[in-house]
Amino acid sequence: MTHAKRKILVTSALPYANGAIHLGHLVEYIQTDIWVRYQKLRGHECYYVCADDAHGTPIMLRAQQENISPEELIARVYQEHCADFAGFAVQFDHYHSTHSPENQYFANFIYQRLQEQGYISRRHISQAYDPVKEMFLPDRFIRGECPRCGAGDQYGDSCEVCGATYAPTELKNPRSALSGATPEERQSEHFFVNLADFQEMLVQWTNGGALQEEVTNKLNEWFESGLQPWDVSRDAPYFGFEIPNEPNKYFYVWLDAPIGYMASFKHLCDELGLDFNEFWGQESKAELYHFIGKDIIYFHALFWPAMLTGAGFRKPNALFVHGFLTVNGQKMSKSRGTFITARTYLNHLNPEYLRYYFSAKLNGRVEDIDLNLEDFQNRVNADLVGKVVNIASRCAGFINKRFAGVLAAQLPDNALYEDFLQRAEVIAAAYEQRDYARVVREVMALADRANQYIDEQKPWVIAKTPDEAALQAVCTQGLNLFRVLMSYLAPILPTMSEKVTRFLASPLSWTPEPLLAHHIENFEPLMQRVDPKAIEAMITDSKQSL
Repeated sequence: MTHAKRKILVTSALPYANGAIHLGHLVEYIQTDIWVRYQKLRGHECYYVCADDAHGTPIMLRAQQENISPEELIARVYQEHCADFAGFAVQFDHYHSTHSPENQYFANFIYQRLQEQGYISRRHISQAYDPVKEMFLPDRFIRGECPRCGAGDQYGDSCEVCGATYAPTELKNPRSALSGATPEERQSEHFFVNLADFQEMLVQWTNGGALQEEVTNKLNEWFESGLQPWDVSRDAPYFGFEIPNEPNKYFYVWLDAPIGYMASFKHLCDELGLDFNEFWGQESKAELYHFIGKDIIYFHALFWPAMLTGAGFRKPNALFVHGFLTVNGQKMSKSRGTFITARTYLNHLNPEYLRYYFSAKLNGRVEDIDLNLEDFQNRVNADLVGKVVNIASRCAGFINKRFAGVLAAQLPDNALYEDFLQRAEVIAAAYEQRDYARVVREVMALADRANQYIDEQKPWVIAKTPDEAALQAVCTQGLNLFRVLMSYLAPILPTMSEKVTRFLASPLSWTPEPLLAHHIENFEPLMQRVDPKAIEAMITDSKQSL
């Protein structure tokens, strides 16, 4: 079946440049990467861009702690992030930084457009000021007692004990988390985007099919309580872009973070000679999708479309929102060793185990998913090693040893092969909807059928008879069924797919023609079983990294 070629631009949320990538982050990057690989496998023109989110007070302060410049800090973290993503086969077309000339250009451009259209207002606000550090304190850097329940050592914006949210001025006995000094209240002029001006457009867009139903419901609550002006400026000292013609005023990190999507893509356009406006212009016919976590819906579903509209750009076709990761049914924890960084995982386990396990759990809804380490081990061993790889290992040896690596000239059971191809449309629809759990169920049901076929035909018994042709035919059938399964799993298991491509001496493609009278290479193990000792060592290492 032919289908029209699509032009698609895909992004994941930008990881913050002051810490390591961990397994919770990877839910998003793996989910996005699989979707992009699927689109590319189907022949669409699809680009995947991302960047490090490199601005803000926490980065400035961490660099001070380490006695290095913020630029040195973000350069180091950038290298670490790139290596971690590569380790999990997350393949960006371009990975950029928000501390870049492209990002500065678009931040200035969008802000100036908003200003010209009258969407920016100025007013003085009072804020907590640290007299020792000589700087205004973000809410998170003020600690004190919760005004509701009285719990001590709580953040300036919310209480972790009772869940209350409040203004930092309401904290009892506040102190600066930086110096311990009691914050003073000081006035400062800030710049605001008048979000209420965009309310009608936002209500239409958020209710127009761009979001999952549960996200739309959440946003409708916000609309009912009325949209507040959004503070987009911060006072010096701040690590970020200075606002043009406003000395000592900086763009708030959340203004330039989503603009990082445009900046990263602009860099790619300059590299490949693509037309930026074809993807971002108001008349764009290209598709634009943002994969994000449920904690940043507000920024992406309200601020971002407002900024784009006000500055004369197009809005995204959809936001794909996912939930958080729990490990063994609980929040990731450093003390339990379940706060696992990408690097610690890579030191112990095959990254494709995790890509597969996440896929088995992801269904395109905004639900949290759980990494149950015992289930993880059993599932990977039973499905990937016990079912999928098993098909190839049961057939390849006979072809390699008895037939000099040459497959039979025809399939003994064409109908069975056609049955496998018949599931392509169901699997394609599941990929498109990000329902990877459905993909996995479909493929494993087919793997069961392939193994059943081999069990019934018993090549190991035929091998003891003079019927060479039957042995070659049965094994050829088995390997061709295996190849269809691996084509369906290729977006999930890119590294194993490359090994299969080498072993079968033929690239994987969606709904492939069977390989007949074709020479294959010697079979080498495609995936080892998960070793429970490696899981234990990873947990131990995660506890030690405290």
